[in-house]
Amino acid sequence: MVQPVPHPGERGPAVLLGHVNATDGGPGVFADLRSLKSGDRIEVRRADGTTATFEMVRGEQYPKDAFPTATVYGYTAGSELRLITCDGYDPATGLFDDNYVVFAKLIP
Repeated sequence: MVQPVPHPGERGPAVLLGHVNATDGGPGVFADLRSLKSGDRIEVRRADGTTATFEMVRGEQYPKDAFPTATVYGYTAGSELRLITCDGYDPATGLFDDNYVVFAKLIP
């Protein structure tokens, strides 16, 4: 059975994906994701105009070929946020071999 993906602020891990670089070669929306630190606040504007505020817990780098799907997308008892971007750029191939994931919890 497929479970619906939670929106930011709903119970479960809401997930937002973004690039570190833009198609024009400039910075992407998540270019500075690695600069976030534990305790930093992340605000997400929701479709209804309200804002959900999260606190970063940790950031982790994972190889794409060993991505921990259950850890990132699995059930959580509370409202959480995952920000995911590409990481581990390999200049020899021009590809990103890893993903960087920020884990954050909703601030009530």
